[in-house]
Amino acid sequence: MPQIKSAMKRVKTIEKANQRNASQLSTMRSAIKKFKAAKTAGNEEAADLLKAATRAIDMASTKGLIHANKAGRDKSRLNKMMAK
Repeated sequence: MPQIKSAMKRVKTIEKANQRNASQLSTMRSAIKKFKAAKTAGNEEAADLLKAATRAIDMASTKGLIHANKAGRDKSRLNKMMAK
């Protein structure tokens, strides 16, 4: 446990950031899973879910939660899946 006041504040800040980051990553992963499930089931709403998943990936990349190359790779794979 930190003894210095600024270090104590930093611990609180880091915990908040970790929760926010985990939530956003979870949202991104859920959007991807929803798209994949809809696509394999042959639902008509797969195009809308692709848009939502792409947006979630872009948001995570912008916030620095995932690397830009991973974001591009994931979006490419989802678009490729949609085209099939």
